[in-house]
Amino acid sequence: MTAPSRRAAVVSALALALAPGLGSTVGGGQALAAAEPAPSDITIGSPKAKVHVVEYLSVTCPHCAHFNEEVFPALKAKYIDTGKVRWTFREMLTAPGQVAAAGFLMARCAGPSKYPKVVDDILRSQPRWKAGSIKPIFLEIAQAHGMTEAQFEACLTDEKGQQALQDRLQLAVKDGVTGTPTFFVNGQNIAPNSVPTLEQMEAAIAAAAKDGRR
Repeated sequence: MTAPSRRAAVVSALALALAPGLGSTVGGGQALAAAEPAPSDITIGSPKAKVHVVEYLSVTCPHCAHFNEEVFPALKAKYIDTGKVRWTFREMLTAPGQVAAAGFLMARCAGPSKYPKVVDDILRSQPRWKAGSIKPIFLEIAQAHGMTEAQFEACLTDEKGQQALQDRLQLAVKDGVTGTPTFFVNGQNIAPNSVPTLEQMEAAIAAAAKDGRR
């Protein structure tokens, strides 16, 4: 996989129009935004964990879907569910930007406790996507998580929700993130321009736990 294949376009959620990617990937230095929790963060795992992983992802990113299906379940069982790692999901928008924005708006409307599963369902639904078929799939996911069709439609057009998404996108800009997925472990970008394997993630988590910095 090449870097351009992971290039993420930062999208204006208000206009739902694609804009050029901003910044450059932080090449191993400590990130500005990923080093500390943000009020808008959706986080799972113990807040007392020594290791904090920040994942920048997009629901339209096939590499994110691959990581979500092939790597994340093992990490969650071994590290997050056992209190060793606190995991934060942060949003970026990759093409098609309107679809990515809609997915994240829907996940946020479902509520913090349902957010991770809604994102998981969206990522796993990617193989079903065809032109004109994505919105019905999203509605199906929304209804599975307790939203009515009216609530789903209102969620996608809510100006406050769109502005909040736009504000959250600035975290990625601060961290110089231009590709998804990107992972910071205790503020360190562990695999610029690549998708880490399970072994790479485990090595980074072990090093961060040993180092003890948060």
